[in-house]
Amino acid sequence: MTGGAYLIGLPGTGKTTVGRQLARRLQLPFVDADQVIEARTGCTIREFFVREGEAAFRDLEEAVIDELTQGPPCVLSTGGGAVLRPANRRHLRERGRVFYLRSSPEELARRLRHDRTRPLLQVADPVQRLRELYAQRDPLYRETAHYTIETGRPSVATLVNMIVMQLELGAAAPPVPAAGG
Repeated sequence: MTGGAYLIGLPGTGKTTVGRQLARRLQLPFVDADQVIEARTGCTIREFFVREGEAAFRDLEEAVIDELTQGPPCVLSTGGGAVLRPANRRHLRERGRVFYLRSSPEELARRLRHDRTRPLLQVADPVQRLRELYAQRDPLYRETAHYTIETGRPSVATLVNMIVMQLELGAAAPPVPAAGG
């Protein structure tokens, strides 16, 4: 497989959890773009957001995704907002197989209700914030992804099996052009 498998989706959809198991199954390295950013900045993403702002974070994220998608094949978990930059969407889609792990905002709010590490969800009404993020990002995730995987009910093992099956089927078929481009 050239490029690798790239996971996109809102915070809490399981990109890291599914990604780790998928990497083991495919015998590829697992890379979490947010962890790479934290290692490079020496602080958490939340701290970086507060200190430098979202624009500086997105600049760094774009550079990291560009670099990681040009490297050896891997399973890559991206930050939830990675699709906000057109360059990220293009690099992900052109350089690997992209899986959109999709969950409803309500399901995500339930999963993330005790998580205090996600800067964009530290608001009075996290469910409403997730609905806003979903409305903004869902079309971008769909534009970027080769495949959409619903993460509501299936176990992590089932999700990994679904992705592996798509990769195996996709290897036998030509790539599908991006929607609208």
